[in-house]
Amino acid sequence: MGSLWHPFSDMGAVESGGEFVIERGEGVHVYDTQGRRYLDATAGLWFTNVGHGRAELAEAAAEQMRTIAAYSTFGDYATVPTLELADRLEAIAPVPGSKIFLTSGGSDSVDTAAKMARRYWVEQGRPEKTVLLSRSKAYHGMHYAGTALAGIPGNREGYGELVPDSTAQVEWDSAEELRSTIERIGADKIAAFFCEPVIGAGGVYPPPEGYLTEVRKVCTEHDILFVADEVVTGYGRIGGSWFASSRFGLEPDLVTTAKGLTSGYAPMGAVLVAPRVWEPFFRTGAGVWFRHGYTYSGHAMASAVALANLDLLEREGLVEEAARLEQTLDERIGALADHERVVEVRSGVGAVAAIQLENPPAAMQFAARVRDFGIATRACGAGAIQISPSFTMTDDEVGELADTFREALDAPVEAGS
Repeated sequence: MGSLWHPFSDMGAVESGGEFVIERGEGVHVYDTQGRRYLDATAGLWFTNVGHGRAELAEAAAEQMRTIAAYSTFGDYATVPTLELADRLEAIAPVPGSKIFLTSGGSDSVDTAAKMARRYWVEQGRPEKTVLLSRSKAYHGMHYAGTALAGIPGNREGYGELVPDSTAQVEWDSAEELRSTIERIGADKIAAFFCEPVIGAGGVYPPPEGYLTEVRKVCTEHDILFVADEVVTGYGRIGGSWFASSRFGLEPDLVTTAKGLTSGYAPMGAVLVAPRVWEPFFRTGAGVWFRHGYTYSGHAMASAVALANLDLLEREGLVEEAARLEQTLDERIGALADHERVVEVRSGVGAVAAIQLENPPAAMQFAARVRDFGIATRACGAGAIQISPSFTMTDDEVGELADTFREALDAPVEAGS
């Protein structure tokens, strides 16, 4: 066995069972080291929006690295692609006039937004507004603040109280509980509410009808910043719009993003900051520093890849293709809800779906076993199978995916799995 410590893994099981090693990818397929082909049901980890093997993204990276691979963006330093990317993201941001804080990934973006929200209230003369609210089932990355905000209990276990007295949680589908929690804690103590427009890693839960509009209204009424966590949902994943926030008219104060920004071809994230929040930090002569950032904030090569990725998404109309996938997944994967081993299929909002198995502990075993049928996927939430394909997946390939899942569900399994 090798030396790699895998994230989110029972390493004892990996040591005994061995690794599943991906060697290459092409379109909506990946290949293992034996050359066997698999339909990639998850687009890597929600991120390969444009599909695998897009040579122009590799070429964009190589060209930029030959020019200058990276340089600091601290102080007044910048590189050309970094500035271009910030302008490009401002042009598609849900709130016009947003400023762009670049990070190395989604967890970075969440921690940045958490610190920015609390620091904003200090600049407003209200330093007592420190509490961060989140929802059950929520996944907000695995940095310190993101772990404290986690609505997946297992992701918080064993670390103690990470942000004492400064986080609270409400049920994922109840705007009324959000309202009552705010009243109990006091709006004067609450800095921000973190909300995934569609819950991702927690099991793929689309929002109940009218929920997002109502919680946004609650935050506005109580002067609480609304943070849309769009690390999964951004850059077209929710179909027809660059961001779910735009589709649902949320006008968030902060938007955390990553994954689809580069389609996973380079590690990068971004926080889109609405004018209300950035204004106190940009006043000429005020001397306000936001003492936060990362070595690779605005990495030149990653910025060049992101620009090429956004070009590709636009040129091939892939945001619109995600809207097509929304319907096809709902029809074809949704039909699996009639299977005796399936409790429900959650779909119909974006290029995402989840097959909820009758026996939740069997989900991880099923995700591994379905590889024998030619599908690469993973378990998510409490006993669900994740589906979040590249936007290039055709309707026929979705049909193949659904038929193969049904075949795997029909196959005899060992007791307890």
